[in-house]
Amino acid sequence: MRLWHNPASPFVRKVRILLRETNLASRVEEINTPVSPVNPHAELAAKNPLVKTPALETDDSRVLYDSSVICDYLDTLHSGAKLIPGGAARWDALRLESLCDGILDAAVLCRYETAVRPEALRWNDWVNGQLTKIRNGLDALANEAPTWGNTFGIGQIGAACVCGYLDFRFADENWRSRAALAAWYESVKQRASVAATVPA
Repeated sequence: MRLWHNPASPFVRKVRILLRETNLASRVEEINTPVSPVNPHAELAAKNPLVKTPALETDDSRVLYDSSVICDYLDTLHSGAKLIPGGAARWDALRLESLCDGILDAAVLCRYETAVRPEALRWNDWVNGQLTKIRNGLDALANEAPTWGNTFGIGQIGAACVCGYLDFRFADENWRSRAALAAWYESVKQRASVAATVPA
C-alpha cells in the first residue's frame, strides 16, 4: 500500500498513528507529498481529485480518501483489538472522531487564512468564527476526557491529533487551560505511535 501524506497535516497524523497502533506501518510506503491550496500537486491530483492528503492506494489499486475512510479501511486489516468498535460503542467513537475532525477543519482553515492569504485580504471575523468552533470543541473534549480511561481508539487518536496540532500551529491558544484535557494528553503523548508522528 502507498500513503500520500504531508507530516504537518493532523489528518495524515491520524492515519499514521492508527498504522502504528495496529502494526500495519510496515505494509505501507509513506510518500511525502507537499500540498498547497493554490499550487496543486500533479501526482496527487491523479490519485485524489480533491488534491488533498491523506490518500491511500490499497494493494488492489483502489485509492481511498479522506482520513476517516482510510482509518476505517485499515482497521479491517489487522487481527488485534479494533480501534473503531462495533455495536453501540461505534457511534460514540465516530461522533468523537467527527468532533475532533471538526476542530481540525476549523484550525486548518484558520492556518490558511492567516499564513497563506495575503494580509490585505484576510477576514478577521471569519477567523474568529473558526476560533470559536475550536474553543467550543476543546471544551467538549475536556468534559469527555475524564471518561476515557485507558481507551485509545479512533476518537482518542483524533483528540491527540487536535492537541498536537494546536501545539504545532497555535501555540498562543492556551488550550492547556482545560486541565482535564491537558492531563489526558500528557498521558498519551508518550505512546510510541503518538511520539513517532509529531509534526516537524
